[in-house]
Amino acid sequence: MRIVVAHNRYREAQPSGENTIVDAEIAQLTAAGVEVLPFIRSSDEIPSMSKSAKALLPISPIWAPRAQEDLSRLIAEHRPDVLHLHNPYPLISPWIVRTAHRHGVPVVQTVHNYRQVCSSGLYFRDGMICQDCRGRALGVPAIVHRCYRGSRAQSALMATTLAVHRGTWRSVDRFVALTSAVADHLRDYGIPAERIVVKPNGIPDPGAPAPLGDGFLYMARLSPEKGLDLLLDAWRRHPDGALGPLRIAGDGELRPLAEAAAAERADVTYLGPLDRAGVRAAIEASAVIIAASTWHDVLPTVIIEALAAGRPVLGTALGGIPYLLGADGPREPVGTGPAAVATAAPGESRVALPAGVEEGEAGWVVAPEPAAMAAALPVARAGAATLAPAARARYERTFHPDVVTKRLLDIYADVARRH
Repeated sequence: MRIVVAHNRYREAQPSGENTIVDAEIAQLTAAGVEVLPFIRSSDEIPSMSKSAKALLPISPIWAPRAQEDLSRLIAEHRPDVLHLHNPYPLISPWIVRTAHRHGVPVVQTVHNYRQVCSSGLYFRDGMICQDCRGRALGVPAIVHRCYRGSRAQSALMATTLAVHRGTWRSVDRFVALTSAVADHLRDYGIPAERIVVKPNGIPDPGAPAPLGDGFLYMARLSPEKGLDLLLDAWRRHPDGALGPLRIAGDGELRPLAEAAAAERADVTYLGPLDRAGVRAAIEASAVIIAASTWHDVLPTVIIEALAAGRPVLGTALGGIPYLLGADGPREPVGTGPAAVATAAPGESRVALPAGVEEGEAGWVVAPEPAAMAAALPVARAGAATLAPAARARYERTFHPDVVTKRLLDIYADVARRH
Protein backbone atom coordinates (compact mmCIF):
# COMPACT_ATOMS: atom_id res chain seq x y z
CA MET A 1 0.00 0.00 0.00
CA ARG A 2 0.96 3.62 -0.51
CA ILE A 3 -0.01 5.88 2.40
CA VAL A 4 0.40 9.62 2.92
CA VAL A 5 1.06 10.31 6.61
CA ALA A 6 0.25 13.95 7.35
CA HIS A 7 1.28 15.60 10.61
CA ASN A 8 2.09 19.09 11.85
CA ARG A 9 4.85 18.48 14.37
CA TYR A 10 4.69 20.30 17.67
CA ARG A 11 7.69 22.46 18.59
CA GLU A 12 10.69 20.43 19.68
CA ALA A 13 11.06 22.69 22.71
CA GLN A 14 7.69 21.33 23.87
CA PRO A 15 8.15 17.55 24.23
CA SER A 16 5.29 15.79 22.48
CA GLY A 17 4.22 12.19 22.79
CA GLU A 18 2.27 12.74 19.58
CA ASN A 19 5.44 13.50 17.62
CA THR A 20 7.07 10.38 19.07
CA ILE A 21 4.10 8.20 18.17
CA VAL A 22 3.89 9.49 14.59
CA ASP A 23 7.60 8.82 14.07
CA ALA A 24 7.25 5.32 15.51
CA GLU A 25 4.17 4.58 13.40
CA ILE A 26 5.95 5.62 10.20
CA ALA A 27 8.83 3.30 11.08
CA GLN A 28 6.45 0.44 11.87
CA LEU A 29 4.53 0.86 8.62
CA THR A 30 7.74 1.02 6.60
CA ALA A 31 9.01 -2.15 8.29
CA ALA A 32 5.71 -3.84 7.34
CA GLY A 33 6.31 -3.09 3.66
CA VAL A 34 4.08 -0.02 3.31
CA GLU A 35 5.30 2.79 1.08
CA VAL A 36 4.94 5.79 3.38
CA LEU A 37 4.83 9.28 1.87
CA PRO A 38 5.46 11.66 4.78
CA PHE A 39 3.63 14.98 4.51
CA ILE A 40 5.18 16.66 7.53
CA ARG A 41 5.19 20.27 8.62
CA SER A 42 6.67 21.59 11.86
CA SER A 43 5.77 24.54 14.03
CA ASP A 44 9.52 25.08 14.37
CA GLU A 45 9.44 26.33 10.75
CA ILE A 46 7.41 29.42 11.69
CA PRO A 47 10.23 31.72 12.92
CA SER A 48 12.22 31.24 9.70
CA MET A 49 9.28 31.79 7.33
CA SER A 50 9.27 34.64 4.85
CA LYS A 51 7.22 37.74 5.63
CA SER A 52 4.63 36.77 3.03
CA ALA A 53 4.26 33.29 4.51
CA LYS A 54 3.92 34.71 8.01
CA ALA A 55 1.24 37.07 6.76
CA LEU A 56 -0.88 34.04 5.88
CA LEU A 57 -0.45 32.37 9.28
CA PRO A 58 -3.66 33.78 10.78
CA ILE A 59 -5.76 31.93 8.19
CA SER A 60 -3.64 28.77 8.01
CA PRO A 61 -5.68 26.75 10.56
CA ILE A 62 -8.72 27.32 8.33
CA TRP A 63 -7.17 26.90 4.89
CA ALA A 64 -3.31 26.79 4.61
CA PRO A 65 -3.14 27.29 0.82
CA ARG A 66 0.54 26.31 0.48
CA ALA A 67 -0.11 22.95 2.16
CA GLN A 68 -3.06 22.26 -0.17
CA GLU A 69 -0.93 22.97 -3.22
CA ASP A 70 1.90 20.75 -1.97
CA LEU A 71 -0.50 17.91 -1.15
CA SER A 72 -2.16 18.14 -4.57
CA ARG A 73 1.23 17.74 -6.25
CA LEU A 74 2.12 14.80 -3.99
CA ILE A 75 -1.14 13.01 -4.77
CA ALA A 76 -0.88 13.65 -8.49
CA GLU A 77 2.65 12.24 -8.56
CA HIS A 78 2.24 9.19 -6.30
CA ARG A 79 -1.50 8.30 -6.33
CA PRO A 80 -1.70 7.10 -2.72
CA ASP A 81 -4.32 4.65 -1.49
CA VAL A 82 -5.10 6.52 1.75
CA LEU A 83 -4.18 9.74 3.52
CA HIS A 84 -3.62 9.29 7.26
CA LEU A 85 -3.92 12.57 9.15
CA HIS A 86 -2.68 13.25 12.68
CA ASN A 87 -2.37 16.91 13.83
CA PRO A 88 -3.31 19.52 11.19
CA TYR A 89 -2.57 22.70 13.17
CA PRO A 90 -1.44 25.28 12.33
CA LEU A 91 0.36 24.73 9.01
CA ILE A 92 -1.66 21.93 7.36
CA SER A 93 -5.29 22.75 8.25
CA PRO A 94 -8.28 20.38 8.26
CA TRP A 95 -8.78 21.56 4.66
CA ILE A 96 -6.37 18.76 3.79
CA VAL A 97 -9.33 16.38 4.14
CA ARG A 98 -11.21 18.24 1.41
CA THR A 99 -8.11 18.33 -0.79
CA ALA A 100 -7.60 14.58 -0.47
CA HIS A 101 -11.25 13.87 -1.24
CA ARG A 102 -11.15 16.17 -4.26
CA HIS A 103 -8.40 13.92 -5.63
CA GLY A 104 -10.32 10.73 -4.81
CA VAL A 105 -8.18 9.72 -1.80
CA PRO A 106 -9.95 8.50 1.35
CA VAL A 107 -8.91 9.90 4.72
CA VAL A 108 -8.18 8.24 8.05
CA GLN A 109 -7.56 10.42 11.08
CA THR A 110 -6.03 9.42 14.38
CA VAL A 111 -7.69 11.52 17.09
CA HIS A 112 -5.05 12.52 19.64
CA ASN A 113 -7.10 15.14 21.53
CA TYR A 114 -10.54 16.77 21.75
CA ARG A 115 -9.96 19.59 19.27
CA GLN A 116 -13.02 18.82 17.18
CA VAL A 117 -14.84 20.65 20.01
CA CYS A 118 -12.29 22.21 22.37
CA SER A 119 -9.96 24.98 21.17
CA SER A 120 -7.17 23.88 23.52
CA GLY A 121 -7.83 20.22 22.76
CA LEU A 122 -7.73 19.33 26.45
CA TYR A 123 -11.23 19.80 27.92
CA PHE A 124 -9.32 21.55 30.74
CA ARG A 125 -9.30 25.17 31.91
CA ASP A 126 -8.19 27.03 35.03
CA GLY A 127 -7.09 23.85 36.77
CA MET A 128 -10.39 22.02 36.19
CA ILE A 129 -12.07 19.84 33.59
CA CYS A 130 -14.13 22.07 31.30
CA GLN A 131 -16.54 21.11 28.53
CA ASP A 132 -18.31 24.45 28.12
CA CYS A 133 -17.96 24.40 24.32
CA ARG A 134 -19.67 21.03 23.79
CA GLY A 135 -22.80 21.34 21.69
CA ARG A 136 -22.13 24.95 20.64
CA ALA A 137 -22.00 26.09 17.03
CA LEU A 138 -19.20 28.48 18.00
CA GLY A 139 -16.98 28.02 21.03
CA VAL A 140 -17.60 31.43 22.59
CA PRO A 141 -16.40 30.30 26.06
CA ALA A 142 -13.01 29.49 24.54
CA ILE A 143 -12.75 33.04 23.25
CA VAL A 144 -13.86 34.59 26.54
CA HIS A 145 -11.36 32.55 28.54
CA ARG A 146 -8.47 32.79 26.02
CA CYS A 147 -8.21 29.00 25.86
CA TYR A 148 -5.87 28.83 22.86
CA ARG A 149 -2.35 30.03 23.63
CA GLY A 150 -3.65 32.52 26.20
CA SER A 151 -4.80 34.88 23.44
CA ARG A 152 -8.34 36.06 22.80
CA ALA A 153 -7.55 36.72 19.12
CA GLN A 154 -5.97 33.29 18.56
CA SER A 155 -8.79 31.64 20.51
CA ALA A 156 -11.32 33.36 18.25
CA LEU A 157 -9.44 32.07 15.21
CA MET A 158 -9.36 28.51 16.53
CA ALA A 159 -13.02 28.58 17.58
CA THR A 160 -13.89 29.85 14.08
CA THR A 161 -11.76 27.11 12.52
CA LEU A 162 -13.62 24.44 14.47
CA ALA A 163 -16.96 25.90 13.42
CA VAL A 164 -15.95 26.15 9.74
CA HIS A 165 -14.63 22.60 9.64
CA ARG A 166 -17.43 20.81 11.46
CA GLY A 167 -18.57 19.42 8.13
CA THR A 168 -14.99 18.65 7.13
CA TRP A 169 -14.47 16.42 10.17
CA ARG A 170 -17.75 14.65 9.58
CA SER A 171 -16.58 13.74 6.07
CA VAL A 172 -13.51 11.82 7.30
CA ASP A 173 -13.80 8.21 6.12
CA ARG A 174 -12.54 6.54 9.30
CA PHE A 175 -11.55 7.84 12.71
CA VAL A 176 -8.96 6.00 14.76
CA ALA A 177 -9.89 6.52 18.40
CA LEU A 178 -6.93 5.78 20.63
CA THR A 179 -9.15 4.61 23.49
CA SER A 180 -12.79 3.92 24.26
CA ALA A 181 -13.03 7.39 25.86
CA VAL A 182 -12.06 9.05 22.56
CA ALA A 183 -14.64 6.92 20.75
CA ASP A 184 -17.26 8.24 23.18
CA HIS A 185 -16.13 11.81 22.45
CA LEU A 186 -16.47 11.27 18.69
CA ARG A 187 -19.95 9.75 19.00
CA ASP A 188 -20.98 12.71 21.14
CA TYR A 189 -19.69 14.98 18.37
CA GLY A 190 -21.99 13.22 15.91
CA ILE A 191 -19.69 10.74 14.18
CA PRO A 192 -21.51 7.47 13.35
CA ALA A 193 -20.19 4.51 15.34
CA GLU A 194 -19.45 2.52 12.17
CA ARG A 195 -16.82 5.12 11.17
CA ILE A 196 -14.92 4.86 14.46
CA VAL A 197 -12.31 2.21 15.24
CA VAL A 198 -10.58 1.91 18.61
CA LYS A 199 -6.88 1.29 18.01
CA PRO A 200 -4.28 2.45 20.53
CA ASN A 201 -0.77 3.52 19.75
CA GLY A 202 2.13 1.13 20.10
CA ILE A 203 5.79 1.59 20.90
CA PRO A 204 8.81 -0.54 19.94
CA ASP A 205 9.43 -3.57 22.13
CA PRO A 206 12.28 -2.74 24.56
CA GLY A 207 12.88 -6.44 25.19
CA ALA A 208 12.50 -8.61 28.26
CA PRO A 209 11.78 -6.50 31.36
CA ALA A 210 14.54 -5.85 33.85
CA PRO A 211 13.87 -6.87 37.48
CA LEU A 212 11.65 -4.42 39.31
CA GLY A 213 13.37 -1.47 40.88
CA ASP A 214 12.10 0.38 43.93
CA GLY A 215 9.57 3.10 44.51
CA PHE A 216 7.66 5.29 42.07
CA LEU A 217 8.36 7.30 38.94
CA TYR A 218 6.28 10.27 37.80
CA MET A 219 7.32 11.30 34.29
CA ALA A 220 5.31 13.93 32.42
CA ARG A 221 5.17 17.46 31.13
CA LEU A 222 5.17 19.54 34.32
CA SER A 223 1.96 21.43 33.61
CA PRO A 224 -1.19 21.72 35.74
CA GLU A 225 -3.30 19.16 33.89
CA LYS A 226 -0.71 16.42 34.45
CA GLY A 227 -1.41 16.38 38.20
CA LEU A 228 1.98 16.92 39.83
CA ASP A 229 0.40 18.95 42.61
CA LEU A 230 -2.17 16.18 43.18
CA LEU A 231 0.60 13.60 43.51
CA LEU A 232 2.70 15.72 45.86
CA ASP A 233 -0.31 16.43 48.08
CA ALA A 234 -0.93 12.68 48.33
CA TRP A 235 2.75 11.89 48.88
CA ARG A 236 3.04 14.33 51.80
CA ARG A 237 0.32 12.40 53.64
CA HIS A 238 2.86 9.63 54.25
CA PRO A 239 5.98 9.90 56.43
CA ASP A 240 9.26 10.61 54.68
CA GLY A 241 10.63 7.31 53.37
CA ALA A 242 7.52 5.22 54.09
CA LEU A 243 6.83 4.53 50.40
CA GLY A 244 10.36 4.26 49.07
CA PRO A 245 11.68 6.82 46.60
CA LEU A 246 9.62 9.08 44.34
CA ARG A 247 11.43 10.19 41.21
CA ILE A 248 10.04 13.08 39.17
CA ALA A 249 11.11 13.56 35.54
CA GLY A 250 10.11 16.23 33.06
CA ASP A 251 10.07 19.98 32.62
CA GLY A 252 7.51 22.74 32.42
CA GLU A 253 5.90 25.56 34.34
CA LEU A 254 5.52 23.47 37.52
CA ARG A 255 9.21 22.65 37.71
CA PRO A 256 9.56 24.78 40.88
CA LEU A 257 7.06 22.44 42.60
CA ALA A 258 9.22 19.43 41.78
CA GLU A 259 12.39 21.16 42.89
CA ALA A 260 10.79 22.30 46.16
CA ALA A 261 9.52 18.79 46.92
CA ALA A 262 12.98 17.35 46.33
CA ALA A 263 14.50 19.94 48.66
CA GLU A 264 11.84 19.32 51.30
CA ARG A 265 11.95 15.51 51.49
CA ALA A 266 14.73 12.96 51.32
CA ASP A 267 12.49 10.45 49.51
CA VAL A 268 11.80 12.76 46.51
CA THR A 269 14.29 13.23 43.66
CA TYR A 270 13.84 15.58 40.72
CA LEU A 271 15.57 14.15 37.64
CA GLY A 272 14.83 16.99 35.25
CA PRO A 273 14.12 16.39 31.56
CA LEU A 274 15.46 13.06 30.28
CA ASP A 275 16.65 11.75 26.92
CA ARG A 276 15.52 8.32 25.70
CA ALA A 277 18.29 6.48 27.55
CA GLY A 278 17.45 8.41 30.70
CA VAL A 279 13.77 7.54 30.38
CA ARG A 280 14.52 3.85 30.14
CA ALA A 281 16.93 3.96 33.07
CA ALA A 282 14.38 5.81 35.21
CA ILE A 283 11.65 3.29 34.41
CA GLU A 284 13.91 0.35 35.19
CA ALA A 285 14.94 1.90 38.51
CA SER A 286 11.30 2.04 39.62
CA ALA A 287 8.61 -0.46 40.54
CA VAL A 288 5.49 1.58 39.73
CA ILE A 289 4.86 4.41 37.26
CA ILE A 290 2.38 7.15 38.21
CA ALA A 291 0.04 8.91 35.77
CA ALA A 292 -1.74 11.53 37.91
CA SER A 293 -3.55 13.48 35.18
CA THR A 294 -6.41 15.71 36.29
CA TRP A 295 -7.80 16.07 32.76
CA HIS A 296 -9.22 13.48 30.38
CA ASP A 297 -5.74 12.47 29.23
CA VAL A 298 -6.16 10.72 25.90
CA LEU A 299 -3.30 8.22 25.85
CA PRO A 300 -0.24 8.99 27.98
CA THR A 301 2.68 7.37 26.16
CA VAL A 302 4.49 6.90 29.47
CA ILE A 303 1.90 4.29 30.44
CA ILE A 304 2.61 2.19 27.35
CA GLU A 305 6.33 2.56 28.02
CA ALA A 306 5.74 1.34 31.57
CA LEU A 307 3.74 -1.68 30.46
CA ALA A 308 6.37 -2.58 27.87
CA ALA A 309 8.96 -2.55 30.65
CA GLY A 310 6.79 -4.74 32.87
CA ARG A 311 5.95 -1.94 35.32
CA PRO A 312 2.38 -1.59 36.61
CA VAL A 313 0.87 1.89 36.69
CA LEU A 314 -1.04 3.89 39.26
CA GLY A 315 -3.25 6.31 37.36
CA THR A 316 -6.27 8.54 37.75
CA ALA A 317 -9.61 7.29 36.45
CA LEU A 318 -9.85 9.87 33.67
CA GLY A 319 -9.75 9.81 29.88
CA GLY A 320 -7.94 6.84 28.38
CA ILE A 321 -6.05 5.80 31.51
CA PRO A 322 -8.56 3.13 32.64
CA TYR A 323 -8.55 1.67 29.12
CA LEU A 324 -4.76 1.48 29.05
CA LEU A 325 -4.69 -0.37 32.35
CA GLY A 326 -7.53 -2.74 31.52
CA ALA A 327 -9.77 -1.14 34.13
CA ASP A 328 -12.57 0.20 31.93
CA GLY A 329 -14.74 -2.92 31.89
CA PRO A 330 -17.52 -3.96 34.28
CA ARG A 331 -16.42 -5.40 37.61
CA GLU A 332 -18.38 -6.96 40.41
CA PRO A 333 -18.50 -5.26 43.83
CA VAL A 334 -16.25 -6.81 46.44
CA GLY A 335 -16.69 -6.81 50.21
CA THR A 336 -19.50 -5.55 52.36
CA GLY A 337 -18.47 -2.16 53.74
CA PRO A 338 -18.32 1.29 52.13
CA ALA A 339 -14.53 1.03 51.83
CA ALA A 340 -14.72 -2.03 49.56
CA VAL A 341 -14.77 -1.62 45.78
CA ALA A 342 -14.67 -3.81 42.70
CA THR A 343 -11.21 -5.25 42.15
CA ALA A 344 -11.48 -8.44 40.18
CA ALA A 345 -12.35 -9.40 36.65
CA PRO A 346 -13.77 -12.89 36.09
CA GLY A 347 -11.23 -15.52 37.02
CA GLU A 348 -9.08 -13.21 39.14
CA SER A 349 -8.63 -13.28 42.88
CA ARG A 350 -10.54 -10.63 44.82
CA VAL A 351 -8.96 -8.33 47.35
CA ALA A 352 -10.78 -5.47 49.04
CA LEU A 353 -9.15 -2.12 48.36
CA PRO A 354 -9.61 1.33 49.89
CA ALA A 355 -12.54 3.37 48.66
CA GLY A 356 -11.80 5.14 45.40
CA VAL A 357 -9.13 2.62 44.36
CA GLU A 358 -9.72 -0.01 41.68
CA GLU A 359 -7.36 -2.67 40.44
CA GLY A 360 -7.18 -3.23 36.71
CA GLU A 361 -5.35 -5.77 34.66
CA ALA A 362 -2.07 -3.83 34.65
CA GLY A 363 -2.32 -1.37 37.52
CA TRP A 364 -4.65 0.69 39.67
CA VAL A 365 -6.96 3.61 38.95
CA VAL A 366 -8.09 6.14 41.52
CA ALA A 367 -10.35 9.12 41.74
CA PRO A 368 -8.38 12.30 40.92
CA GLU A 369 -8.29 13.37 44.56
CA PRO A 370 -5.36 13.53 47.00
CA ALA A 371 -7.03 11.25 49.57
CA ALA A 372 -7.67 8.51 47.01
CA MET A 373 -4.16 8.80 45.57
CA ALA A 374 -2.68 8.71 49.08
CA ALA A 375 -4.65 5.55 49.87
CA ALA A 376 -3.54 3.89 46.64
CA LEU A 377 0.21 4.54 47.01
CA PRO A 378 0.88 1.81 49.64
CA VAL A 379 -1.43 -0.57 47.76
CA ALA A 380 0.60 -0.10 44.58
CA ARG A 381 3.89 -0.44 46.42
CA ALA A 382 2.77 -3.74 47.95
CA GLY A 383 1.23 -5.11 44.76
CA ALA A 384 3.82 -4.11 42.16
CA ALA A 385 5.53 -7.50 41.93
CA THR A 386 2.19 -9.28 41.55
CA LEU A 387 0.98 -7.12 38.64
CA ALA A 388 4.32 -6.71 36.84
CA PRO A 389 3.91 -9.85 34.64
CA ALA A 390 0.36 -8.80 33.76
CA ALA A 391 1.59 -5.35 32.76
CA ARG A 392 4.04 -6.82 30.27
CA ALA A 393 1.41 -9.28 29.00
CA ARG A 394 -1.03 -6.42 28.34
CA TYR A 395 1.62 -4.61 26.32
CA GLU A 396 2.35 -7.71 24.23
CA ARG A 397 -1.33 -8.36 23.56
CA THR A 398 -2.55 -4.79 22.96
CA PHE A 399 0.28 -2.30 22.34
CA HIS A 400 3.05 -4.28 20.64
CA PRO A 401 3.98 -2.88 17.19
CA ASP A 402 3.10 -6.15 15.46
CA VAL A 403 -0.42 -5.99 16.89
CA VAL A 404 -1.19 -2.31 16.28
CA THR A 405 0.43 -2.23 12.83
CA LYS A 406 -1.64 -5.17 11.63
CA ARG A 407 -4.75 -3.45 12.96
CA LEU A 408 -3.83 -0.24 11.13
CA LEU A 409 -3.19 -2.07 7.87
CA ASP A 410 -6.63 -3.68 8.18
CA ILE A 411 -8.16 -0.21 8.62
CA TYR A 412 -6.38 1.14 5.54
CA ALA A 413 -7.44 -1.85 3.45
CA ASP A 414 -11.07 -1.58 4.54
CA VAL A 415 -11.24 2.16 3.88
CA ALA A 416 -9.57 1.86 0.47
CA ARG A 417 -11.89 -0.99 -0.52
CA ARG A 418 -15.04 0.87 0.55
CA HIS A 419 -13.89 4.08 -1.11
